[in-house]
Amino acid sequence: MPAALWIANVEVTDAEAYGRYAALAGPAIAKHGGAFLARGGRYVQLEGRDRARNVVARFPSVEAAVACYHSPEYQAALDHARGASVRDLVVVEEAAP
Repeated sequence: MPAALWIANVEVTDAEAYGRYAALAGPAIAKHGGAFLARGGRYVQLEGRDRARNVVARFPSVEAAVACYHSPEYQAALDHARGASVRDLVVVEEAAP
């Protein structure tokens, strides 16, 4: 089964609340086999809307990433991001080597 990438583009509007989200989201993502590849580092916006926080995590599968999103742990974290950020989140299956 191919691995999957969880890609989030985020504009943080309340840093304190978003910090609470990040503190809880990391362990929830790890619990579901996710590992961060990029988390708010340097970037160059070439097309589309510019959101200063970009996060990429690799999961064992699309199903694992979606299960993480719907898990009670991640939803508890997400409660802190709602109203504290504008986000787009997509899960994309990796191409076969």
